[in-house]
Formats: sequence, structure tokens, C-alpha cells
Amino acid sequence: MKILILTHAFNSLSQRLHIELKKRGHTVSVEFDINDAVSEQAVALFQPELIVAPFLKRAIPETIWRHHTCLIVHPGIKGDRGPSALDWAILKGAPEWGVTVLQANAEMDAGDIWATVNFPMRAASKASLYRNEVTDAALQGVLLAVERMEQAGFQPEPLDYAQADVKGTLQPLMRQSDRRIDWQQDTTETVLRKIRSADGFPGVLDWIYGQEVMLYDAHAADGLYGEPGMLLGHSEQAICRATVDGAVWIGHLRDKQGVHPFKLPAMRVLGKRLAELPKIVAGYSDIHYEEQGRVGYLHFPFYNGAMSTDQCNRLREAYVAARRRDTRVIVLMGGPDFWSNGIHLNTIEAAESPADESWANINAINDLAREIITTESHLTVSALQGNAGAGGVFLARAADRVWARSGVVLNPHYKDMGNLFGSEYWTYLLPKRVGEERARRITQARLPMGTEEAGELGLLDGYFGQDNPQFLVELKQRAKALADDADFDQILRDKVATRQADEQEKPLDEYRREELERMNLNFYGFDPSYHVARYNFVYKVPKSRTPITIAGHRDISKRPRDDWSQAS
Repeated sequence: MKILILTHAFNSLSQRLHIELKKRGHTVSVEFDINDAVSEQAVALFQPELIVAPFLKRAIPETIWRHHTCLIVHPGIKGDRGPSALDWAILKGAPEWGVTVLQANAEMDAGDIWATVNFPMRAASKASLYRNEVTDAALQGVLLAVERMEQAGFQPEPLDYAQADVKGTLQPLMRQSDRRIDWQQDTTETVLRKIRSADGFPGVLDWIYGQEVMLYDAHAADGLYGEPGMLLGHSEQAICRATVDGAVWIGHLRDKQGVHPFKLPAMRVLGKRLAELPKIVAGYSDIHYEEQGRVGYLHFPFYNGAMSTDQCNRLREAYVAARRRDTRVIVLMGGPDFWSNGIHLNTIEAAESPADESWANINAINDLAREIITTESHLTVSALQGNAGAGGVFLARAADRVWARSGVVLNPHYKDMGNLFGSEYWTYLLPKRVGEERARRITQARLPMGTEEAGELGLLDGYFGQDNPQFLVELKQRAKALADDADFDQILRDKVATRQADEQEKPLDEYRREELERMNLNFYGFDPSYHVARYNFVYKVPKSRTPITIAGHRDISKRPRDDWSQAS
């Protein structure tokens, strides 16, 4: 079937649908819904049999839905309508939520229902739920709807609020007044739900020391108490604020009126205003370590998977400390939403010299990668619970084994960020693992990759578990088996010997020098593409067109010459 994905952005859900639909033999193309004319042109060029809209910020034009089957992926239970579906579910503490796949018509979210999939709610942010439960449910729903389209005689279900299983309602756009925090009245649980309902967009409006900011990245501060509303201290880059029955950590802020009006670590935004704020020892940390038997697990759930210079340095120190432990295996866990997305573009954009900070950041992540590659005391595993992109994919490959949860999405390329060459020793790690030809294919395609394809190419050593709980159970079994392997000592000796032979053939320092020579041109050269692309990413500048890599219908090389004029 020819399926057009019409979306506002190629986000985690759109990428997952793109991967899974193509895997099932469908011809899939993507178009960014920039305006009516662009979307209409895409439909005329591609002539899809089905249009799937997983993430839109406006209604599909009548000129399209009148003549084509258009399925809207709505993040709400059957009968739920409105633009703030998941926000309300989190704020109200709904125990169960879902995704409904419905047909576009003249009334928003009121079309015939093709599929609905529910899931138990988890105490997590909107962004985390969207990347995990919502994405999984949406995929199930879309695949079910596609199956039903191919069934002769199937009729979608009209929305009927008289039916017992239709429990949703029409809900308004959630406003800041709906989630405004009353620090003198709200409990920790209430504050967490309010901030989580707005994370990652739009954030919760609040005031700190008279400064208007948006709050994100909230966590319970166990064991801390104080006068409600007061700032109690800081730990790493997070600040701690008291509620009526405890306190919360707030990791990120956005100062809309500031010099850098985008999300940044809280301490970076407030700066000198917090000069007298005490540091809370053993408080919040975005890095933590645990041991189970002869296996050490190093967790680093960095917000949105971005790794700043400071985070890379602290993670390297934590890794070196883990290596000193009397264990056999070190598992690099990342976080539940992301393993890593490489260097931190927001902190780079906010630096006095973005070029200098880019250079510092890439060197810091390289230092971390080198420590992992040169480890002789342990076997190492990168355990991808969540998605990974750009340098994060190749940092993961620095470990001896890379295991991923089934369904995570990998973006093993840099070029969309202004033709960055990339580093993290990828010119050593990737060809060594998959071969030169496949390495070129992986880095040049600029396409998201599912675990099945990544496994076939050799980028992954294994993938398993349909969700994080299943993945973690099997991961720990595999890690224990690796540590308990009767041939462990020989496996470790072979690893060390291979690394020494590789070093003799071409030193790691030489790979790094060559990569950084190219990166230096990206950061300091005459071509500003990287700096423009980073600015557009950080400031969320809307795309003016859909990349040809995903919009196959706009690739004029694949159409008769008579059709070329339509693609202009």
C-alpha cells in the first residue's frame, strides 16, 4: 500500500511508523504539513492509498480528506477530543489512557474510529509517555487500521457517546491557569503532575526570585522539607523547591524573555541569582551507579539524551570509578527515554562562543568514548532502553556489546546537523564492526533505523523486550550470564589482544586527529551550515521543506521528466 505520513515534524512517533510500515512492505513517504498548498501538492505527486497523520498542529485541509482516507492518530481514549489530550490525563491522574486512530472529517477528532489501544498510565512526564506508551499504542493502532483497510467489508465505528466503552469527552486546550502551581497549597504529587503535564511543551509558567520562567524536568526530592515555595538548595544543575509536604527537584528552565529563550539547566538559567543557595550533598543526580553481583550498572538519564561538556566529564569520572570496582561487566544504561543523542546543542548555543563550546563538548565525549574503548579490566555493554541519535549511537558502539530494546529508534548519522562529520571514534568503531560498505550506507542514508535493520547490519549485537520492564529483566539475565561465563577470562584476554593489535595497525589518537580535523572545519571554517542548523534546531525554527531522504515523492530523479515541474 502507498502510505503518506503527513506530520508537523519527523518526531519519535513519525519515525517509528516510517520504520515499521516500510518493514511490512508498504511504500512510505513523508511530507511536513507546512501549509495547505504544500500538503495538496504532496498528495498529487505521491497519489497515496492512505494518509496517516501522527502529529499535526492543524486540521487536514478538506481538499485532501474529502478525496482520500486520512487517519488521525489521537493520543486519547475513545471519545476523547481536543488538543491537550495527554496533558489532561496526566493532570487528572488518569489510571489508564490510550490512543485512537480515527478518520479525518469536518469535525476535529470526531471521525469514525478505525482502532483504539489503551495502556496503564505511568507516573512520568508527557514527553516520556509520548515516546514510550503512546508511540507503542499508536503503532499498534495504525497497523491494525491498515489491516482493516485491506479487509473487504470492514466499516469503521462512528463515534457514539451513548456506547458504554466511549468514556472520553471533548476537552479544551489546557492553559497556564489550569496548571499554575500554588506553592502554599499544592502537594509534591500535585506539583509533579502539573509540571509533567507540560513537559516537554509548553512548560509550566512560574516565578523564581521575581524572574518569570517555564519549569521542566521535575522529580520528587525525597527526604527534603522546608517552607512551601522556598528554594532549599541545588545539586548538579538542578534546584530544589519546597512544597507543602516535601520538595521537588527542577532540572530545566526556560526564560522566554532572556538572552537565551530556550530550555537550559536550571542553574545555568538562574546563574548569579543563586549565589547564596546551598549545595545539597547526596541530592539530585543525573548519574548513578548500582551493582548486582559481578555486574555494575551505570545510569545516566540525561534530559532529552543531550550530553553537555560537564555531563560528559562527570560521566567519564563515574565510569572510571565503576571500572575500579571488583566486578566483571559494566553496563552503560543511559536513561529510559534516551540512551544518548550526543553533544548538547542547547548549552552550546547559549555559550559565549558556540564554536569553542562545540569543540570542548566533542572532546569531552571523545574522552569518555576512549575510556570505554580502552577498558581492559571489564567487558562492557551499552544497554539502549531508549532511542539514540548522532554521536550517541557511536558512543554506544564503543562498548563490547550493544543490546537494545525492541522498537527503539536509532539515527546513526550527523549530516542533518549542517553536514557535521562526527567523531566519537566512529571511523574506527563502525567499519570495524560492520565493514566499510555498510558504514557508508549507515552514515550517508540520513534515515531512522529500527532494531531489526540495525541488528542485520551489525550495528546492534541483540535486541529484545517489547517494553522497558521486559527489556530490563532479560538485560540483567544476559549481563549476569556474561559475567558468569566459564570462558570469561579468555574472552577478556581476546578482547585486550584485539585492541592492542588494532592500536599497532593504527592508533586511536590518529582516528581522533582525523575526525577532529574535519570537525574543526565544521566549527571554525567558512561554511556556517552547522551553526545555522544548530540555531534552527534550538530555536525550533519550522522546516521550510521536507528532506528528500524521507519525501521520496519529491525526488525528481525517480519520476518521468514530464513531472519535474510539479516538484518545484
